[in-house]
Amino acid sequence: MTGLYSSTVRVRPALAVSLAAVLAVTACSGAGGNARVDTAEASGDGVLRVGLILDNTGNNAFLNAPQLAAAKLAIQEINAAGGHKGRPVELLPAHPDREAAGQASDLVDAKADVVIGPTDSSHATAAVDVLSRAHIPLISPANTAAALSGIASGGYYFRTAAADVAQGPVLAKLARDAGAATISVLHQEGAYGKDLSAAVTEAARQSGLTVLPGAGFKPGDAAQAARSTAKANPDAVVLIAREGAQGALAELNNSGLNGSKIILSDGGFARYGSGLASRVLDGARAVVPGQLPTAAFQGRLLAVDPSLKDVSYAAETYDAVTLAALAAARVQDDAGRSIAANLIPVSGGTAPAGSGSAGASAPAPCLTYKECLGGLAASRDINYDGESGPVAFDSNGDITSAVFSVYRYGPDNNPSPTGRETAGRAG
Repeated sequence: MTGLYSSTVRVRPALAVSLAAVLAVTACSGAGGNARVDTAEASGDGVLRVGLILDNTGNNAFLNAPQLAAAKLAIQEINAAGGHKGRPVELLPAHPDREAAGQASDLVDAKADVVIGPTDSSHATAAVDVLSRAHIPLISPANTAAALSGIASGGYYFRTAAADVAQGPVLAKLARDAGAATISVLHQEGAYGKDLSAAVTEAARQSGLTVLPGAGFKPGDAAQAARSTAKANPDAVVLIAREGAQGALAELNNSGLNGSKIILSDGGFARYGSGLASRVLDGARAVVPGQLPTAAFQGRLLAVDPSLKDVSYAAETYDAVTLAALAAARVQDDAGRSIAANLIPVSGGTAPAGSGSAGASAPAPCLTYKECLGGLAASRDINYDGESGPVAFDSNGDITSAVFSVYRYGPDNNPSPTGRETAGRAG
């Protein structure tokens, strides 16, 4: 465990939380129409079955445990509140040794009504292609690739994590709030760096900041980009990087840019300690998608899995399962079509006018399955806000309000939480 979080469970920051203004991607999906807004006739068998795609192997295999624990916890609490139509909700066996498409096929055979996963954005298309053909919605708790907002799923794809570009306005705001009038963006080459750099640049200009020339770099080769950035003499530098972040920070320091001038994207967030020269990051800030899990939620997860050491994507998984159950409860039908058609309204989200799912405004949030179920008894419109924060799906299946935890680095080059910011809107 690290000193950043609860003394009970180590929290590895999720790689993301989503605004819905991103690129489109094509995928071969056999589902026509738009299940998010199409009218669906009841066709379930009365038993709500939830499947998981756990696609983490090797060094990332530890990410399976928190998602499994969160799914089990959500289903335990749903069943304690009466289950679906008085019958227990079932969690189907997961097979993390299989590739994502193979797991999806297994879950179709097992009669899953909704599937949670995958973790890796690059596995989403394969899973969507299988599940959308079977009219089974897929809700990812961790996919952050911007292009997935336009995935051709027939309306069967959702995510409770935000796209990487959602942090753009927050990074710009951190610079402005610290008094910067000018910024430069230094980004690692690749889709993550390119897309987020564009989002930061646009948000900075809209907020009145002057964006000075920035640069791109390849991991391990950031010296020239750092010198170029320093030459522009910005008040703040936003570094957008993943595995190349430490080398870029060292080169920025060599060029005279360090300390409170540095703002890190989520991919560069780490405990650098002695990996950098003393005080290089003193006063620097960073963002991590999501809000820190409460001690109460961590305790409930530990009751399910006492050996749990990490809670990455646990809140997003818990919320995905709960939303699926609420969608089924809204129309008293467990079929995948019905769940997909009701996820937007139970999340307090918005859909195109005239779709039947669009509302004038979302009602006050309800915070648990049991509380929201009571709301459904009085009205078909509810607004579930869960452990990961507001969800509010839009017509792309993206969340429309992204919560970020903000950290400040000390002289030891290690971060401590200082607050949170929200990008977008809820509802």
